[in-house]
This record gives sequence, C-alpha cells and structure tokens, in this order.
Amino acid sequence: MTEIPTLLLISGSLRGASTNSAVVRTLAELAEGHAKAVTYEGMGSLPHFNPDDDTEPLPAEVVRLRALIASADAILICTPEYAGSLPGSFKNLLDWTVGGVEITDKRVGWINASVAPTGAAGAHAALRTVLGYTGALVVDAAAVHVPVPRDAVDPEAGVVAEAGVRKPLAGVLETLLGAEPA
Repeated sequence: MTEIPTLLLISGSLRGASTNSAVVRTLAELAEGHAKAVTYEGMGSLPHFNPDDDTEPLPAEVVRLRALIASADAILICTPEYAGSLPGSFKNLLDWTVGGVEITDKRVGWINASVAPTGAAGAHAALRTVLGYTGALVVDAAAVHVPVPRDAVDPEAGVVAEAGVRKPLAGVLETLLGAEPA
C-alpha cells in the first residue's frame, strides 16, 4: 500500500472572512482520500524576518513552519494581492523560507482567487519570483488563477460551495499531487 502524500496548505491572508482562507479550507476538504492536508495557520504569529534572528535557537513559530514544510510532499498556497503584490505578512512567511533547505525542490502551486480584472497578476508574478529564490519546484500547471466570487463561499461553513468553482480547485489539487517530484 502506498502512503498518501502530505499536502501543506497556506493562506496568504490574515483576514477572518478571507476568500483565500475559504479556498484553503475547501482544498483541505477536496484532498480527503487523496492527501493528508495540513493547514498552516500561524502566519500572524511569525516574527518579522530579520537575518540576524535566522540562527539557532530559532523562534518557535519559525521552527514549526519549517517543520511543516519539511514534512510536506507538496505545498499549495492561496494568497490575495495587496497594492499589486503579495501581502506583507505573507511575504514575511516566505522570507523565513529563503535560504532554508526545507522548501528546496518541494512541489509548490498556488491559486489566485481574485475576481479583479487583472487576476492578481502582480501577486502571481511576485510569488513566482520569491519561490525561485527559495529553490521550490513550481508546478506551472498548478499555479493558476481561479476567480472565486464572495457569493461562492458558504458563510456558515466558510468553504467554497459553488460546484462550478470547486471543480477547478480540485483540478489544481490533482495536478499538484500528480506532478513528478524533482
């Protein structure tokens, strides 16, 4: 019997009613039976990145983040775009992964859920650039724009309920999990 892969899910938003976080929760549901989905929810607890602090002993939340990355077979991100780029708090999370070995050659994909006409192109480009510095293996076919209107999210359950939106999310998940490891 083959062990199912571990998938780390990360929302780039700190907002409580975030559509991006709803997408992450939906991906966790869709992964059932295909992957062990682990959602990272400590972004707000990460200290500001300072290279002087990237030494032993590391801050506890950084240790936890890096351990989750190290134990994952693949990482799937959903992040908003702020002011044409990545949100500062999410960029801070990524800064803690630059230079580490945990993410090197790890399969990574992302979903931009923006309904804006630009489709969060700035965040998409910035994420590709930053992940290039981390050594992550970007799976291009799993780095996509899937517009998720707010009314597609069930406010009670906090997940994407609309079947027409869930289907492409499941496709991204399948693509990332099916990608050949480096």
